[in-house]
Amino acid sequence: MKYIGAHVSASGGVENAPLNAMQIGANAFALFVKNQRQWSAKPLTDENISKFKENLKSAQISPDHVLPHNSYLINLGHFDNEKRQISIDAFLDEISRVEELGLKMINFHPGSHLKEISTEQCLDNIAESINFLLENSQNVKLVIENTAGQGSNLGFKFEHIAYLIKKCFDKNRIGVCLDTCHTFSAGYDIKDSYEKVMNEFDQIIGVKYLSAMHLNDTKFGLASKKDRHESLGKGFLELKTFENIIKDKRTDNIPLILETIDESIWADEIKILRNFIE
Repeated sequence: MKYIGAHVSASGGVENAPLNAMQIGANAFALFVKNQRQWSAKPLTDENISKFKENLKSAQISPDHVLPHNSYLINLGHFDNEKRQISIDAFLDEISRVEELGLKMINFHPGSHLKEISTEQCLDNIAESINFLLENSQNVKLVIENTAGQGSNLGFKFEHIAYLIKKCFDKNRIGVCLDTCHTFSAGYDIKDSYEKVMNEFDQIIGVKYLSAMHLNDTKFGLASKKDRHESLGKGFLELKTFENIIKDKRTDNIPLILETIDESIWADEIKILRNFIE
């Protein structure tokens, strides 16, 4: 079974996200559980939580197929200990919100070295931060998103992600979200060599960790190291890439989430993807 949706707005309250997903014909979705560009936010109210769960049922979407995304401000690899702790504390707050909403996972970018420390030190900082998060929370799976390699962001190599997983003490609560734009931009040719890339993912990371995908076309070519999403079929990946993903049994039963640039055609893009199902 394929679970396809988009990263929908939670404007006016998280409880609106399931309804926004329902309007575009989704059976999965992503959302921010707080303002992604602010460190703090008011706690979720009992009404927010109860209405979210009620609307999730109305939309006939399982909590298993909702992929919250954490704040863009968080950097688990920060070279400054105090600033890294601020990120950890903010992440813990988001994990708590996810659990309050009855959801099962949260998606995050690994972190950045900011050209201040080595790749190795930054990866160790991230791994240490993830372990702290795991030790101080429960139930929610932490889903690492691969990156495009833009700036000083890590996670653009499968080896980076494999290293983080290897360092994690509770591997049952770790997953990976593959972003198609990021994967191609990082140099993995999922357009012309889809099977090769997926086999490489399995060999280096392990397909058992694949917990979600972001389905985005890209404005730039292979190995561009640029994170610029495009609507499906309008970028370098072409529709064949997404047909391969939809027909792949390895992508069954996980959230497949659009983050394409024109939300007015999300419903149409979901139909395009569903038409690939045999």
